[in-house]
Amino acid sequence: MAGCCGHDAKFDGVSDDYKKRLWIVIALNATMFFVEMTAGHLAKSQALQADALDFAGDALTYGISLAVIGASLRARTNAALFKGVSLLLMGLWVFGSTVYRVFYAGVPTAEIMGIVGFLALLTNLASVMLLVRFKDGDANVRSVWLCSRNDAIGNVAVMFAAVGVWGTATGWPDLIVATIMAGLFLSSAFQIVRQALEERREITQHEHEAA
Repeated sequence: MAGCCGHDAKFDGVSDDYKKRLWIVIALNATMFFVEMTAGHLAKSQALQADALDFAGDALTYGISLAVIGASLRARTNAALFKGVSLLLMGLWVFGSTVYRVFYAGVPTAEIMGIVGFLALLTNLASVMLLVRFKDGDANVRSVWLCSRNDAIGNVAVMFAAVGVWGTATGWPDLIVATIMAGLFLSSAFQIVRQALEERREITQHEHEAA
């Protein structure tokens, strides 16, 4: 662990146990990205495709987090900023594509949405259980937890969307859930970027004091 400018120490990822857990969740999330994106296209579900992007974002986040473990605080902060901006762009893409589907929307296949959503939920519950003990840390570590939490919430939302599509025989529940997930991406992006910028300001202040 590493302290920052006299503040309480925050977990920075330097742990063999943490690294092993990250490798496991990288494999889980990369696999589910391909499964869910394929299912999303087949089912014509915007919510499934949005959730698949969340899996891709997680795999990217975990990979970057592994790469900068043990690096300087500035390097880890910059990595967190990159991940925050990536989440922001992902959220904007989901929101934009959902608006497009409002004007060009078919009715998704509820059965595929439900089955794949449940499989994704099991995958993310496993990831959350693996990472929950590391949810409080620096911006780099916290971004990992936020992405895992997003996926679990998104999977539950996809299953609700599947029930809504089945019950109403329209695509609106799918589009509503996709919009909510876009908002979740944007909210997490702002949290990660805000914490990373705060840590960067602390680094700069500490460097000035030491000069």
